[in-house]
This record gives sequence, structure tokens and C-alpha cells, in this order.
Amino acid sequence: PETFPYTIRIVSDITESNGSSSMATVCGASLALMDAGVPIVRPVAGIAMGLVKTAEQVTVLSDILGDEDHLGDMDFKVAGTEVGITAVQMDNKLGSLSREILARALEQARLGRLHILGEMAKARATVRETLAPTAPRIVGLKIRPSRIRDLIGPGGSNIQSIQERFGVRIEVDPDGAVRIYADNLAAASQASRRIRELTAELEVGKFYRGRVVATKPFGAFVKIFESVEALVPISELDEKRVERTEDVVKNGEEIVVRVEGVDRQGRIVLSRRAALHAGELDIENP
Repeated sequence: PETFPYTIRIVSDITESNGSSSMATVCGASLALMDAGVPIVRPVAGIAMGLVKTAEQVTVLSDILGDEDHLGDMDFKVAGTEVGITAVQMDNKLGSLSREILARALEQARLGRLHILGEMAKARATVRETLAPTAPRIVGLKIRPSRIRDLIGPGGSNIQSIQERFGVRIEVDPDGAVRIYADNLAAASQASRRIRELTAELEVGKFYRGRVVATKPFGAFVKIFESVEALVPISELDEKRVERTEDVVKNGEEIVVRVEGVDRQGRIVLSRRAALHAGELDIENP
């Protein structure tokens, strides 16, 4: 699904066991998924049930040891959450089990499972809110189809540069859907920011941070994104009258501006004066 577009593989290394390594894997894997930030609905625990049956007596065993598995009559693995069973698997040496024995084993397994879930909750009761920074990431964003060519670049130069620079893989659909596959959050974020710089479009009334690239007698040219450069007229540089552009801003200086609109010639007009009191949270590209 779009909310979590990942395939998860869990590797469980058992170094020693005198019980059910598969049920230990269920418990450990559940905790690992929660700690990694994978949005599972509920934690899952597992327990292996055993059976010793004679002509006179029936004994159901919980969390059987290796000898109890080898010498007993049943190995019944039950996994589930606090609300129900998610998986079962059984080996038995009797050929068949009565309804009463099965019901007893399931109820005993339920009690054991709830106890194990309680112990697991002491280590981690809820799913981590975000993935670990070192976890592989898939980041999706949307650009205008008309800006795909800006992302691709001449002969694919732009997209290849992003992939090589940040060690990511990028896919672009004709409708403007972009997916970034990265080994960690930092690489995904850097690649995403670069894509936005190449394909961004300014919105009227929004505040942006930019860099002064040229000063003229009539104002200053400011580059906001890689593909966007616009003019701040001298009348929009400050709240007070400005005689010389260089008295207020200089080449290479970073300033915050507001997009005022488009002039008669179709050029974007910016205002520093209107952005003097903008806070950091107001800026679209902090």
C-alpha cells in the first residue's frame, strides 16, 4: 500500500535452543517489527504445546522443551494476538486427537500467549512512530508532468546526477509520480529536496528563502530553486525608501521573500519588504 510500500524480510538466527525456536522467532520478529517502526496492527506471540497421553491420564504441556517434544505425543504450535489466533501447526504421533484434548490445548495456549504478550509489552508496548533513520526508504512525491523534462535533464543528466550523488534509484511515471529508493533517510531526503529544487513552482502569497545572484539599479535577482530565478524590485526591498540596491542586499546573500504575482510580461515578482516579519515556520523551503 502507499502508506507503507515496503517488502519486509525477517532473518532469525537461533544460536541455541531447548524449546520451540519457531515460536521464539514469532515473538522476536514481532518485537523487531515494532521497534523498526513497521506499522503492524498488533504484536504476535507464539507458544508450542505438548501432550503426554496414557490409558489413564492426559496431560497437556505448555512451552515444551526439546525432550518433551521428542518423547511426547504432540507438538502443537499456536501463534496469535491478544484477540485471536493467526497461525497453527501440529505434529502428533497419535494419528488423531479428541475434540476435548484440542479444546484444552487451545485454551492453555491462549493463556500462555497472553502471558507472553504481557512480557513482550515490557520491552516494547507500541510500534515506533517512525522508521529508524538507517532503515531503507521509499519516498514518493508528485511533480507536474510538464516538469518531468526538468527532472530528467538533457540526455538524462539531471536524474543520473541525483542518483549518483546520493546513492539512490529514481523512478518517474508519465503522470508525474516520482519514487525514490534509498538506503537511509538522509539520502532519500537529500534526493527529494534536489528533485523539488529542479521542478518547483512558486505559489503567490507564499514565503521562500533564496539567494541573491545579481544586483541592479532597479532591484535584485533572487534564485529560490535551481530552476526559479525572479526579481525583487527596488521598491520591494525594504519598508523604507531604498536609494541603492546594494545598501540592502548583496550578491550571495540569503534572504526571505514573498511571491507577489506575475507582471505584464509574465515574470515572477518577489517582495523582501513583505517578508521581513515572516517566521521560520512560514517559509516553504527552510
